Amino acid sequence: MQVWVEGEISGLSRPSSGHWYFSLKDRKCQVRCAMFRGFNQRIRAIPKEGDQIRIRGKVTLYENRGDFQIIVEHMEPAGLGELQQAYEELKRKLQGEGLFDTARKKPLPTTPRHIGVVTSPTGAAIHDILTVLARRCPAIPVTLYPTAVQGKAATGDIVQAIERAQSHGVADVLIIGRGGGSLEDLWCFNEEVVARAIANCPIPTVSAVGHEVDVTIADFVADLRAPTPSAAAEKISPDQRDWLRQLNERELRLANAARRTLTRFGTELEHLGARLRDPRRELLEKAQRMDDLELRLVQTMSQRLERLSVRNENLGQRLMTHSPGRRLADSQNTLRRVAEQLNSAIQVQLKQRQDQFEHIAQTLNVVSPLATLGRGYAIVRDADGNIVRDASGLTPGDRISARTARGEIAADVTSVELPTE
Repeated sequence: MQVWVEGEISGLSRPSSGHWYFSLKDRKCQVRCAMFRGFNQRIRAIPKEGDQIRIRGKVTLYENRGDFQIIVEHMEPAGLGELQQAYEELKRKLQGEGLFDTARKKPLPTTPRHIGVVTSPTGAAIHDILTVLARRCPAIPVTLYPTAVQGKAATGDIVQAIERAQSHGVADVLIIGRGGGSLEDLWCFNEEVVARAIANCPIPTVSAVGHEVDVTIADFVADLRAPTPSAAAEKISPDQRDWLRQLNERELRLANAARRTLTRFGTELEHLGARLRDPRRELLEKAQRMDDLELRLVQTMSQRLERLSVRNENLGQRLMTHSPGRRLADSQNTLRRVAEQLNSAIQVQLKQRQDQFEHIAQTLNVVSPLATLGRGYAIVRDADGNIVRDASGLTPGDRISARTARGEIAADVTSVELPTE
């Protein structure tokens, strides 16, 4: 359990091991304390007997003596400590310059294409961030810009890592942070150069330093403050499960709409098919009629020729009977003229019948809807399936379909031009 205790140092001992042992007392009581070397090396000013200090640590039992003691992890002067004073001064300075203003903060992308992370490659923060991103949206690539996040060298490292992310030019959002720790552990994120590097970064930034109770200068200048590295990953990444659910819903709606549309078009097609008479059938009927007329004409002409031939024979017999040479020659001439006239009449009749047949066939082709479509015309219908005969009934943005000789085209009206009155 973490506790904060304030009191006066008494019985301070600093053996060669580097550990510090002391008691913390006030007017009523005292408690034993131990601060091991790994923690006390972070203290800038070495405490002395009688100093008023404030400590944070864990309560443990020292079994050899049977005493409770506090294992100290953080120590600062009582009241407003040195680091806290520096923190408040820098905060006031940067706030006065407008670096904390909401108006200057950049919006984060709704769906980032590439995420950059400025943190330690071995810390818990990068593990937490990658774990959350792998769960929510593993398709987003992540680039780590490694840096120290504790100690004197960390300040320059963090600034350089931010600059590397800018020059790399792939990340469209940048997480900057580390896991929890003491005020000294997190102090590099309270340095002015780090704050200005974050404020001047053109990439939208998310500060994710420490735990929820830890607040640093970086949190104020960043475009977004996340209480933990895991929370930062949650805030900037979309949940792929929501995407999948939305896609499934849209797929279902699209399938239902397509099914309804196909059903409606099928019904319309059947209705139109029932109304439309195949012009080929009518053309075949006309052709059959022409064949009948041609046969009748040929039969009539044959019968007439036969009658004329019989008449010619009769005349020949009469001529032979009378045997006048001149009349015979005149009759022969007359017979030749009649034969020629008959042949010409037959040719004229055949030509007239053929021309009539071709005219009827052309007329059928002209009135045929398929022939009209084959010449490049189209039947235009509006969104309700009605045939469009007047362009004034359409407006830009209307959905239309055009039936051609081979296939159907769907289009949107972009403009309507009417003939000048």
